[in-house]
Amino acid sequence: KSMLRQIALITLAGVVGAWAGAYWQARVDRPATVPAVAAPVAFSYAEAVARAAPAVVSIYASRLTREQDAPLPSRSHVFGWPGLERTQRPRWRREHSLGSGVMVDRNGYILTNDHVIDGASAIRIVRQDGSEAAARVVGRDPDTDLAVLQTGGANITVAELGSSRALRVGEVVLAIGNPFGVGQTVTMGILSARGRSHLGISNFENFLQTDAAINPGNSGGALINSRGEVIGINTAIFA
Repeated sequence: KSMLRQIALITLAGVVGAWAGAYWQARVDRPATVPAVAAPVAFSYAEAVARAAPAVVSIYASRLTREQDAPLPSRSHVFGWPGLERTQRPRWRREHSLGSGVMVDRNGYILTNDHVIDGASAIRIVRQDGSEAAARVVGRDPDTDLAVLQTGGANITVAELGSSRALRVGEVVLAIGNPFGVGQTVTMGILSARGRSHLGISNFENFLQTDAAINPGNSGGALINSRGEVIGINTAIFA
């Protein structure tokens, strides 16, 4: 019995030892557990643009300008024109300008630059969805190069206004407009400086400076922050 008991104990010890060895071997062979890392998500300003872009419109203004009267030929150059008059009817030509604007009120009020609509005899706005409407000037301030238009229509999307005073240099900003007439375009940059003045652009100057791409046709468009709030009107290119 004692011999059998010893054999049993030895066998049990062998089983336990084999199990322990296999366990520790498995621990050694098993690769270290690495915490799961979520797949990187690309940072995007799409939501900010989606909130602001429908409120930005393209503005097409036209005006009639009088061409300089051409000098009339003298009698010595025109044979057989007795009583040639020294005056002629003025000649007119139509000029077109392109800019952008921001819907700021559900009654159809649009904020833009004064130089976009200066002298305009007809103004047409095109929304992001392609719909068109006529607009009229309801207010101008050449000293700050700002103007207010009004248009009709339903389902007007209004921009959410932010605070330019809360901006800090280095913050991301985006410009929305219609550069060169190619259609609504978004460009990105940072706020490069605040309070720029003495540039000779307008009588009252307190500009935000940005390195976001601004081109002809962006004038009057929206400068927005990363939350989609309008914090400025794109006014000038300083080169």
